[in-house]
Amino acid sequence: MRRRVISACQLLSAFQYQENNCSVNLVRRQQPLLIDANCTTSVCRPISSADNERFLCPKLLISRALSTEAAKFSKQDANRAGPLVEYERRIAASELVDGDSCQVGTLRELQRLYDELVKSADACKLDRYSASDKSGRSRWLWSRFMPQSSHSPVEGLYLYGGVGTGKTMLMDLFFDQLPWNWRKKRIHFHDFMLNVHSRLQKHKGVADPLEVVAGEISDEAILLCLDEFMVTDVADALILNRLFRHLFSNGVILVATSNRAPDNLYEGGLQRDLFLPFIATLKERCVVHEIGSLVDYRKMTSAEQGFYFVGKDLSGLLKQKFQELIGKQTAVPQKVEVVMGRTLQVPLGANGCAYFSFEELCDKPLGAADYFGLFKNFHSLALDGVPIFGLHNRTAAYRFVTLVDVMYENRARLLCTAEGSPLELFRRVVTVADAQQMAPRTSTRSRRNDDSEICVDNELGFAKDRTISRLTEMNSKEYLEHHAAMLVEKQLLQEDVIGNAVLV
Repeated sequence: MRRRVISACQLLSAFQYQENNCSVNLVRRQQPLLIDANCTTSVCRPISSADNERFLCPKLLISRALSTEAAKFSKQDANRAGPLVEYERRIAASELVDGDSCQVGTLRELQRLYDELVKSADACKLDRYSASDKSGRSRWLWSRFMPQSSHSPVEGLYLYGGVGTGKTMLMDLFFDQLPWNWRKKRIHFHDFMLNVHSRLQKHKGVADPLEVVAGEISDEAILLCLDEFMVTDVADALILNRLFRHLFSNGVILVATSNRAPDNLYEGGLQRDLFLPFIATLKERCVVHEIGSLVDYRKMTSAEQGFYFVGKDLSGLLKQKFQELIGKQTAVPQKVEVVMGRTLQVPLGANGCAYFSFEELCDKPLGAADYFGLFKNFHSLALDGVPIFGLHNRTAAYRFVTLVDVMYENRARLLCTAEGSPLELFRRVVTVADAQQMAPRTSTRSRRNDDSEICVDNELGFAKDRTISRLTEMNSKEYLEHHAAMLVEKQLLQEDVIGNAVLV
């Protein structure tokens, strides 16, 4: 029997792997704007915008031996006291504007979680160098011999509130203060679910592929920070409960931001009764905290001219701006890889800029995976002909909301022509509650042409505020300046890589 156990252990060791990486987020203050154009000349119509911005530094690969780079991070860790202290420092340094009491209350919750994690780091197995070496698949094989469950002694945190209240900025502030050697990951919820589905494909044929996927995720990150937690897809809804039960059993701690309270997630969705157990699990494993602020910080800054043009027959203007961005390069049709062997046809692309008509990008059966694939290859998008949304183009509106979310997450630059301002694009989209408050028509009241175009949709009506706020911010002077700085940073990194390769 002992020989069999030894042989099994040797077999399991063959599946072992280790992924040592650390992502670091930095947060900077930012602000917004908007634009307007008519016929042959463009007229700028200012709109105020945001205050929270973040950008990602490249991942740093760290060896087991404490390298010079790691030593540098150790010194930084010594100066970290948590998100609340860092928030106050950044306000004093004018890197952030002073927030309201709701933000400060949220920071106290994040500071409490930070202190608990530091105190319980060993019990939570956060240190990647003292963590188990068993990979997801070997963990699944090992569980056949020795079933085990180990919930974290520390509860996670679920933050929800209105658009522009600083949820992402606050979570990134928290994430940036975490020690470099912890098993942690910060990712947008869309991207996270795409990654989950991709892993499920890889593990087809296993008795419980969700358990294997959960094992892989928890090996990489015990502290999982998910931004913009929003469930609209039935395929996601049906697997979330089992996936997170496995994750929580593996000791994963969840920190999430959302526009919706847990009880309102996937509201009105297909087969929602099968999703309800996940809500119960989420509330059991996370402290739920509402950011009660009514302030949209994306709309608190000075307006400047960006690339959002309102009016008809502006395709020529958009092509001119697109040509200015690509410079002397020639735009040609291109293909980009998406997921699982799929490709996306780009009508015109050059110098990191892609050109699409609205119909080509939002009227076709595309989704988050396609948009993430697009912005892994392009940093700017020229989008021609964004329409006013209503009942007749509700599906396209959903795709546009997803497109804006993916662009914002990737800090991409948007040039577009539209039939109205961001607010005007969604004026016909309302929630059920909004529709009930509308004055009913009497029998003598004339029927307005657009009454039949009113789109009553809870999910879309809820998401539109976030999209309006983000569109406004994405055309701000501060956002565009940061985008330009990000491109310069990437260029310098590429030059360093090329220089090192030449030296080698």
